[in-house]
Amino acid sequence: MSKKKKINKGSHPNPHKRAKKNTKKDHDTFIVGEELSGTVDVARSGDAFVSIEGKTKDFFVSRKNTNHAFDGDTVTLVRLHKPNAGSRPEGIITGVVKRKRTHFIGVVERINDTCFVVPDNTGVRADFYIPEARSLKAKHNDKVVIELIEWRPKDKNPIGHITEILGNAGSNDVEMKSILVENGFFTAFPQKVLEEAENLEFEVFEEEKKKRRDFSKIPTFTIDPADAKDFDDALSFRKLENGLYEVGVHIADVSHYVAEHSALEKEAFKRATSVYLVDRVAPMFPERLSNIICSLRPNEDKCCYAAVFQLDEKANVKDVWFGRTIIHSQKRFSYEDAQEILEGKDGVFKEELLKLNELAHILRRERFKNGSIGFEAPETKFKLDDSGKPIGVYVKERKDAHLLIEDFMLLANKAVATFVGKEKNKTGKVPFVYRVHDLPNEEKLIDFQLFAQKFGYKIQFDNPKQIARELNRLMQEIEGTPEQAVLQQLAIRCMAKAVYTTNNIGHYGLGFEFYTHFTSPIRRYPDVMVHRLLDKILHDKKLPTQDELEYQCKHSSERERAANDAERSSVKYKMAEFMLDRIGEHFSGVISGVKNWGIYVELPQYNCEGLVRVETMRDDVYVFDERKMRMLGRRHDKIYQLGDKVEVKLTGVDIEKKTIDFELATEKKVMF
Repeated sequence: MSKKKKINKGSHPNPHKRAKKNTKKDHDTFIVGEELSGTVDVARSGDAFVSIEGKTKDFFVSRKNTNHAFDGDTVTLVRLHKPNAGSRPEGIITGVVKRKRTHFIGVVERINDTCFVVPDNTGVRADFYIPEARSLKAKHNDKVVIELIEWRPKDKNPIGHITEILGNAGSNDVEMKSILVENGFFTAFPQKVLEEAENLEFEVFEEEKKKRRDFSKIPTFTIDPADAKDFDDALSFRKLENGLYEVGVHIADVSHYVAEHSALEKEAFKRATSVYLVDRVAPMFPERLSNIICSLRPNEDKCCYAAVFQLDEKANVKDVWFGRTIIHSQKRFSYEDAQEILEGKDGVFKEELLKLNELAHILRRERFKNGSIGFEAPETKFKLDDSGKPIGVYVKERKDAHLLIEDFMLLANKAVATFVGKEKNKTGKVPFVYRVHDLPNEEKLIDFQLFAQKFGYKIQFDNPKQIARELNRLMQEIEGTPEQAVLQQLAIRCMAKAVYTTNNIGHYGLGFEFYTHFTSPIRRYPDVMVHRLLDKILHDKKLPTQDELEYQCKHSSERERAANDAERSSVKYKMAEFMLDRIGEHFSGVISGVKNWGIYVELPQYNCEGLVRVETMRDDVYVFDERKMRMLGRRHDKIYQLGDKVEVKLTGVDIEKKTIDFELATEKKVMF
């Protein structure tokens, strides 16, 4: 492998210039006894790590020094002794500045008529004491919502009160509701919100149609998952007399129905996103609006906001128009239906689908040529029986029908952002909502480079554009291999997280100079914001301030992260439930993580991860080598490190904690 070069973070695959960031590997300067403020991350072991803004290294905090802090809290911390070269600094948490949350989910445990609640969240390392007067008479093993009242310095347990009884712990419905509540989402809408939704007019009247560009006679259809009900995008297609292809990306006009400052609006902002758990959706809007009025169902007149493109044979955009439309979808395709037509089956709109797919392929090739990165986390799907129990696991396969829709949604999102960010900003700064994605983390990329080498893959990261090219090449090489899942996940961990902001720095992962979210207003609040902003810009109406938009962007990004956490929790719960019947079985896996408390093993066949606890590794005395991310045996020099292939035995499953435990089944590392 050639010698690694430094990544030039000033360059970028996009043509625009980006501000250089401070890229020093370690610019930390600490004073022993200095008080700092940061965010705490509590590990399963009870130890914690505190990240300090502007510092490259997290502080380690022993479990005995966490001082009543919960996972995610903002805390004050005092630095202990100066660490050895290269080691992590250590500190003591001296106080909690701000709780990340005050409401928790847990299970009631009654001991001699005393009520405790054992929290589900592993980042909360103490049971709550519940005074009987505040217990709502909850029974033993009830799953409940609790609110923290106080946690006095000398008390062993925090004091709380039960605000809601969800039901008997362990039932699928209760556990799914618990996941939503734990992440700050709601299982029901306020009455006023429901009333506003009920009062919305279903019919689109002629007066409204006259205000819109009419596409009702133009071939139009939707392509969505088979079980979807909220169709928020449709495509229209026709060949124009000038020889160009007109492709309309029509998006449900939610902002037409949802008035600013209304109860519907306020509730949508609070939620900021729909949440898609394994077996249900917690929608951002009530079902009457999301599944009926705004959903672009076939054979119904629907109000849309659209980006209408004129493309030539090489998918070059010759013209684009933005504005309100009226459509009448003639066909609702599932992805499977559309894919069959793309693969040769006869059906309605076959000619249109084939041409759209041809244009989408060109758009995709051009995007990758310009620096787009073509990978994402594999999506685990479950086959459920009538009771919701998982009876099968598979990884969702993305084919041309999925990618076709994705490519035209990307085109619309990019076009809207470019129109505002580039064209409108010629006359001055126009406040707008961008979807941005920063450069990847340099140190993580170098670690990933070394990790990939263990599997025989050589990759070079000389500059940001080469990063995208090399990662795309690697993802193609590993497709279908046992190490695919773990390498994909580790590659994703190198990437920054995309966020909403008014400060445009471009979207590194897509290779776009300007990007926003315009195409899913039924399920994402920022898209509603973008529709409103675009309409005001087009009609020279007063715009909100940048500070107002930035506040909404920050909230939306936080809620998006919470939704992702909830969705992952539901997958972990179902995976634990699925693996429960397989205790005692042996599996081949890949070490996907190494911590001081054990090694994590990924099972490629199920795309799931479990823990081999260090105390179960009895053939040697193992110590954690943090710098090289490995477990090292003191007596026999046995090493377990990232990427090693091992055989494990499933020894335990905790459904409520959503954890899977393995033990190493053999002293030898195995090949697949």
